[in-house]
Amino acid sequence: MKIELSTFERTYLKGLAHQISPVVMIGNSGLTESVMREIAISLDAHELIKIRVQGDDRNARVALYEQICNDLDAAPVQHIGKLLVLWRPSDKQRIVLPKSKKALKAMP
Repeated sequence: MKIELSTFERTYLKGLAHQISPVVMIGNSGLTESVMREIAISLDAHELIKIRVQGDDRNARVALYEQICNDLDAAPVQHIGKLLVLWRPSDKQRIVLPKSKKALKAMP
């Protein structure tokens, strides 16, 4: 199940992500099973997370981003440099997405 975000939902999540720090780092070993497990646990706990990726190959980072989103049913929010931002709703639903652009403007 792939999560599709509208432009205003993505904008809202980017705003929330601005103040959070990366919770997972993908090092030179790449996307190991333990790293994927840690990302899944973090998504369950926080819904919106940042991941820092080591390495200078942009195409490799994009491939990692797509693989994580596909494997963990997460939505890609933002990719800036070596930071990846992902969102996946949890059972506890900590983040409520705006229903429209008007609702987005009304939020603090």
